[in-house]
Amino acid sequence: MKKLLIILTGLYVCLQIGAETYNVKDFGAKADGKTIDSPAINKTIEEAAKNGGGTVYFPSGEYACYSIRMQSHIKLLLENGTKIIAAYPGENKGYDMAEENSEIEGFQDFGHSHWKNSLIWGIGLEDITICGNGLIYGKGLSREESRIQGIGNKTISLKNCNRVTIQGVNMLHCGHFAILATGIENLSILNVKVDTNRDGFDIDCCKNVRISQCTVNSPWDDAIVLKASYALGKFKDTENVTISDCYVSGFDQGTVYDATYEYDIKQAPDHDNSTGRIKLGTESSGGFKNIAISNCVFDHCRGLALETVDGGHMEDVVINNITMRDITNSPIFLRLGARMRSPKGTPMGSMKRIIISNINCYNAMSKYASIISGVPGHNIEDVTLSDIHIYHQGGYTATESQTSVPEMENKYPEPSMFRCTIPAKGFFIRHAQGIKFKNIDFHFDKPDTRPLFVTDDANDIEYQDIKADGKTVDNPLK
Repeated sequence: MKKLLIILTGLYVCLQIGAETYNVKDFGAKADGKTIDSPAINKTIEEAAKNGGGTVYFPSGEYACYSIRMQSHIKLLLENGTKIIAAYPGENKGYDMAEENSEIEGFQDFGHSHWKNSLIWGIGLEDITICGNGLIYGKGLSREESRIQGIGNKTISLKNCNRVTIQGVNMLHCGHFAILATGIENLSILNVKVDTNRDGFDIDCCKNVRISQCTVNSPWDDAIVLKASYALGKFKDTENVTISDCYVSGFDQGTVYDATYEYDIKQAPDHDNSTGRIKLGTESSGGFKNIAISNCVFDHCRGLALETVDGGHMEDVVINNITMRDITNSPIFLRLGARMRSPKGTPMGSMKRIIISNINCYNAMSKYASIISGVPGHNIEDVTLSDIHIYHQGGYTATESQTSVPEMENKYPEPSMFRCTIPAKGFFIRHAQGIKFKNIDFHFDKPDTRPLFVTDDANDIEYQDIKADGKTVDNPLK
């Protein structure tokens, strides 16, 4: 009863319609799927903001739009049956131009460095909400980085805002990002369902973030990814983040949305297998602090990845109760690297105080095993992994255990960057210290004669209750 009351209260907060409600049809929106309705919608938002804020209400219908410009104290409420559709640009019409940001553009991708070239955008706002059970469809958005006038490549793009809630909406084919949140304080993304052709949620330089009960299918890029780029022109950590009760996957585009769950296209544009995971990094000029991830499901996608490669410090991360199935690269990948795509003189980063527990992974690719790898002179430190069961495909031989794994210090971090079969069948640990393994159970569908663990420049490594195919392993390094 208490849980039901909480759910109903949350719905009431989103769906209440009072005297401060502004119906977009009253301001000229046609909702016929042909007329460009963004001018009428922006007029509605401006009127509501002029009066101190309110709910901008979308009755059911199809609203073809270019850029919708959010303002403070505005709630967009999408009724059941509502579709906001990103229109294709036409001659002399389209999305707002990407703002000038060339002085810092080289430190992260173009898409991370601009916000206005989006379907829905806001900069420097407070108290904004996008909610309801309608659909936001990025039909006319590009998934590429485009400087061409009128081209939009993000669905929801927000910068330097405070108190933001995105709740309940469905999002389909969303361009480069479904949600790009940069420099946001107090952000909640709740029960949002995304099926997209590139990134799902990119949470960049944000503080106090809650992501819960979301579904994100993104076969060609990451599903939920925390970043700390230099897009704000300064170093800023992403911190105090919880991700809970979420489902991430790499099925074919649109097939989670329509519940067919097809898996015919298994390769992402980077020529690795389908993506769709939860990741910290890659952009990491700033750091990651106080991050908790729990009760999440990975399905037909890459494994859990923690990466800091541009000088950021990753500290105090707890990951618990994760189940994974059909994992297309390393089930667990920790990388402290030296790509250093940051202002000149930025010192090397660090990774420490990480706890990963209660992980069950079934049918994982065996080529890359799991990896914990720093770089020479910079160790990953103080990591505890416990109560982990990994079911690998197996099928490799001891010949691979003789492989010399190149350092690749400055490469984009992916298990495949090493360009070889990893010599371990369980964990490869290099440039690390203070790593503890407790109650780790491995299974192999096909025989795999590589050593269970391989270490290189690794100190204070502890093993406790290690099993392989049901048998206790006394010496995991053999």
